Amino acid sequence: MRIVVVGASGNVGTALLRRLRRERGVELAGVARRLPGPNAGEPYDQVEWHSCDIGAPGAAGQLTEMFAGADAVVHLAWQIQPSHDQRVLRRTNVEGSRAVFDAVIRAGVPALVYASSVGAYAPGPKDHPVSERWPATGVSGSSYSEHKAEVEALLDEVERDHPTLRVVRMRPGLIFQRAAGVEITRYFLGPLAPVRLLRFGRIPLVPTNRRLRMQAVHADDVADAYTRAVLREVRGAFNVAADPVLTPELVARHFHGWTVPVAAPVLRVAAALTWRARLQPVDAGWVELALNAPLLSSERAETELGWHPKISALAALKELFDGMAGGDHAGSPPLSGARDLPGRPAALLQSRPPGQGNPY
Repeated sequence: MRIVVVGASGNVGTALLRRLRRERGVELAGVARRLPGPNAGEPYDQVEWHSCDIGAPGAAGQLTEMFAGADAVVHLAWQIQPSHDQRVLRRTNVEGSRAVFDAVIRAGVPALVYASSVGAYAPGPKDHPVSERWPATGVSGSSYSEHKAEVEALLDEVERDHPTLRVVRMRPGLIFQRAAGVEITRYFLGPLAPVRLLRFGRIPLVPTNRRLRMQAVHADDVADAYTRAVLREVRGAFNVAADPVLTPELVARHFHGWTVPVAAPVLRVAAALTWRARLQPVDAGWVELALNAPLLSSERAETELGWHPKISALAALKELFDGMAGGDHAGSPPLSGARDLPGRPAALLQSRPPGQGNPY
């Protein structure tokens, strides 16, 4: 079975390669804009790599050739930064996804598994979980959510026009693993964040709001869900999340901190001002998403995929914090912290062993 993973070098892609390597008779191909270097090691070795910027003109034709003969395509590629340039993000996330879907159809691939998100859902409840029937129309004000919802709408058209194509949409909560420590710090906190303080297992102050209730899942558990979705004859959407629900009170108690009540408008204004001043990399849309994204029921994944998380959401969060404090990373450009900067080739950053601090 030949499986092509688009965005195979990122957080979920790395975990998925690890998981798929355990399956007998699976041939793996990876597609990424920046490829892992020759010394990247596992799980990037023994993968047929192809370089492609999926948002570039003509990408669909290039991808069609890469998808030829594939039994399934898993589309994970998504761009979160630069948040100050929405044109760039839309080019990759929406137009790039359109190119991937077009190529899947042109190449006659029988199965497409797409990385959607809890962020695709419309605002929902924080006191009980919702099923996959909750509207996937996004949270207004969050470009991430709006893009996810727009791509889901594209998939609706694909399914309507190509009923023989098996389409699966994975909608996980927050995805954590130790090796993503450097990447998540870079994308969501920025270089000024005192992440080294996490090595003491403490967060002194935790902002609390009744709407700040979120779910997480370990990358390895997400990868297992993806693998089951690829290998089984299933269709449609699957929520993927682990217990317990991460509340500010639970995080503060576990990491020996104090909760500080903060009103939603204050959170929005603080995020907007610090983002505009370029003190941190995420805009107020992420606050809007955190306040409004619903809680997820994973009952369908448990029933139809036989999926059950092995790692709790709290354990996954602790592992991420340990990775952030230690500068843990992997050998691919996204997880290594490599940037497209003159004089800073990815190979140099990849050569640093994990756990030796932020590579930049």
